[in-house]
Amino acid sequence: MSLTRKAVLTVAANPLVNRLVSKYGMKLGASRFVAGENMADTLLKVKELNQEGLAVTLDLLGESVTTREEAAHAAQAAVDTFTKISEEGIDSNVSVKLTQLGLDIDVDFCLENMDRITAKAKETGNFVRIDMEDSPRVEATIDIFKRLLKRYGKDHIGLVIQSYLYRSEQDVKELSQQGANLRMVKGAYKEPREVAYPDKQDVDKNFRQLVKMHLNSGSYTAVATHDESIIQWTKEYTEQQKIPRSQFEFQMLFGIRDALQRELVQEGYKVRVYTPYGKDWYPYFTRRLAERPANALFVLKSLFRQ
Repeated sequence: MSLTRKAVLTVAANPLVNRLVSKYGMKLGASRFVAGENMADTLLKVKELNQEGLAVTLDLLGESVTTREEAAHAAQAAVDTFTKISEEGIDSNVSVKLTQLGLDIDVDFCLENMDRITAKAKETGNFVRIDMEDSPRVEATIDIFKRLLKRYGKDHIGLVIQSYLYRSEQDVKELSQQGANLRMVKGAYKEPREVAYPDKQDVDKNFRQLVKMHLNSGSYTAVATHDESIIQWTKEYTEQQKIPRSQFEFQMLFGIRDALQRELVQEGYKVRVYTPYGKDWYPYFTRRLAERPANALFVLKSLFRQ
């Protein structure tokens, strides 16, 4: 972790800073990275993105829950989101984190919540993506995904794979055989050298390898990156191998590299924007600030304009 990232996360954890940022809320600059605090505002943003040719995946923000009531509430919110997507006729999937659905409380309880969500995705002709979290939770996450994949099929549920984990190559081999829809990311958690590549060069190399493996299996692949070199490599590889554009898509975060997102759409590629929303935006917001000093500078300028 870089010194800049550590510094930003340390400052963000300060109670005074927390209260200040929360007081000014979305006006401070969080709206650059978070679509809205409520569904009504979020839907307006989604419709704007759709009008520009961008697909969306909605993610209700929230950290790990500690009670069954919180997990059940998060599950119901995901179910309600599918209902709203269907009613509004927007182009959007839903992304969920299993810790928000009770994974750390009880695995079977979490599976029950995911079953409700995936059933609703199928009922509305939609799709839910399970985000991958830190390495101690990978095995349980993949197990739940496999059970739901068998029950509902690849058209209604998908998974995220992180290229910085050594185990991911074997995971992709196994999941490709089942035709799973996978979203490839580099990975954002701090992991020990025993389980993850410590060097960015190796993470990037493995990212390309995983994308290549999954595309070659004929399975749908979401290439989630803002790295222009990897995007260019994906474009060249798929053209060389005559892989149809209907078999893959690019994915990027809401508020990050907007011009690049629209450029890819104009070139005829499918681009999906990972779009977080909800009142629990502060932890997500601080992680975006920690990624790039320019993001923190943007917020400071906004603060002084208040």
